[in-house]
Amino acid sequence: MKRRSSIGWSAVALVSAITLAALWVFPLLWALSTALRPEHETVSSVFHFLPRTWTLEAFAKVLGAGNVPRWLFNSAVVAVLVTVLTMALSLMAAYAFSQMRFRGRGWLFGLTMVAFLLPFEALLVPLFRTMNQLGLINSYAGIVLPQVVSPMVIYVFKQFFDAIPKDFREAAVIDGASPARVLWSLYLPVSANIVWAMAIVTFIGAWNNFLWPFIIVTSNDMMTIPLGLTQTYDAYGVRYAQLMAAALLGALPAGLAYVLFQRRVTQGFLAASGLK
Repeated sequence: MKRRSSIGWSAVALVSAITLAALWVFPLLWALSTALRPEHETVSSVFHFLPRTWTLEAFAKVLGAGNVPRWLFNSAVVAVLVTVLTMALSLMAAYAFSQMRFRGRGWLFGLTMVAFLLPFEALLVPLFRTMNQLGLINSYAGIVLPQVVSPMVIYVFKQFFDAIPKDFREAAVIDGASPARVLWSLYLPVSANIVWAMAIVTFIGAWNNFLWPFIIVTSNDMMTIPLGLTQTYDAYGVRYAQLMAAALLGALPAGLAYVLFQRRVTQGFLAASGLK
């Protein structure tokens, strides 16, 4: 009876997983199908999931008529800078909160965690005024700097560092290692999986960020791809094939990054949850 019950639950889990996967992948396939057909087929009254005429015309027009290559380059620069700076600052802050003892440590960590309760929208006005006073409007620094502090990443790293035996650090300190050397030579290699996982999540979040670039950028040449796609929509009007082509081009790099590092992400979250 237990074996039959286990088989039954496994079958239910499998069907549920297949159903959820189908629900997730269907819009993506429909967007790809729409992008690969002529414009007149996108408004046809007869439904066809696959294009009757396969063409790359929509992708060619998007790349030729808009500033998509420049927007992709801006997004890549911003996402890489945000990821590198966020990882570096979060690792140092988490190590200090976890392993070092200094006056006000608890209060400072509590203030950092309060940021979880504060929506980013509440900071838009003061952040914009600060960037404006620093002369960072329409610059990579203006887009990147407000995104590099991540309380969530700091918290995850701190919880992971708390679980590492303190004997490792004590042995390194006895050998004369400085706090920076302990962090980069000991804690970072041990935490490689969780660092990769947080880096990929941070990269995708920075790549897809629309609100802050929308506030800080006014120049077409400094737009990131999520912001640039709104300009593409205005230029093309209701041209569904080109809209889907632009959206796919914008999502492709982030999707490739996740696919390439999917194993690292999975291992990182397993390590963070204590399952491995």
